[in-house]
Amino acid sequence: MEELFDGIYKDKNVLVTGHTGFKGSWLSIWLNEMGANVIGYALDPYTDRDNFVVTNLSEKITDLRGEIRDYDNLLRTFEEEKPEIVFHLAAQPLVRLSYKEPRETYEVNVMGTVNVLEAARQIDSVKTVIIITSDKCYENNEWIWGYRENDPMGGYDPYSSSKGCAELVTSAYTRSFFDNEDSDIVVASVRAGNVIGGGDWAADRLITDCISYLKEDKAIEIRSPKAIRPWQHVLEPLRGYLLLASKLYQNPEKYTGAWNFGPDEASIVTVGELVDKLVNKWGSGEWIDTSNNNEPHEAKLLKLDISKARHHLNWEPKLSFDQTIDLVVDWYQNDNVDYDFDVKQIKEYLRVDK
Repeated sequence: MEELFDGIYKDKNVLVTGHTGFKGSWLSIWLNEMGANVIGYALDPYTDRDNFVVTNLSEKITDLRGEIRDYDNLLRTFEEEKPEIVFHLAAQPLVRLSYKEPRETYEVNVMGTVNVLEAARQIDSVKTVIIITSDKCYENNEWIWGYRENDPMGGYDPYSSSKGCAELVTSAYTRSFFDNEDSDIVVASVRAGNVIGGGDWAADRLITDCISYLKEDKAIEIRSPKAIRPWQHVLEPLRGYLLLASKLYQNPEKYTGAWNFGPDEASIVTVGELVDKLVNKWGSGEWIDTSNNNEPHEAKLLKLDISKARHHLNWEPKLSFDQTIDLVVDWYQNDNVDYDFDVKQIKEYLRVDK
């Protein structure tokens, strides 16, 4: 894979915050396979079943533990490891948890972003920074059309609001410190849809909950079956992030700013439709509607416009909705998942011809 993205990652020092998490572990594996010197900075993984754990990723990369809110420790990591490219994924990623722990959500998602950008501007080695936020950063009026990168930031709940704040922080830092002749650093932010795939065992995740019920042969409890989401396999936005970072590294002025990486229209479906597909592919199971009007607010409709990525990066989703579900189920039904299995799925994904 070393030739991917013009071979830009080979032998580069690449820092991934949140590398023990779902997206971070897949990104770290992909980078490692392309010959990057991957440095991970994160808290411990959620469970011993997480993708990071079952792939023994700690043995493949520089695996560092640290709190993203601890600026001194983070800065020391930048000083010692001298990254050239930074992917910032460390976050409190759950909407429902943000209602219970709003202060921590803002501290992690907003000040964590400040800390990464502040550390980056102190270190001469850093050239490219990708800040990963969320499609929920937009002020969501639940329109039927997708949000574009220049639409207003917002957020009803603390999680969504914190991601909107992280985008504003990124924009302010870019204009104040990086968008001038004195800076060698270029920054972009990326917003993806509802990302699914193997190895995500965090609480309050739809796929995680479904798989847990299926493995126990119990009816899946679904609280918002009519909610519409932009579902995509984890490898789809990661390919976008990697492509964007490679372009930024080579042509910084053209690719700075915000970017959406979402699925095709056919993959923007209800929760109920996704669970039906999942159960069908699994080969057994059923689900029941446990909707409760007293549950905390969550958006019912959210779409992204990916025209910018299509036209300027030549990026678009590769997988159909069925292919996405196939990859997800194949991972969770395999009892012997390891590093090589993840690499095999990445290679299978790359071979898909849209």
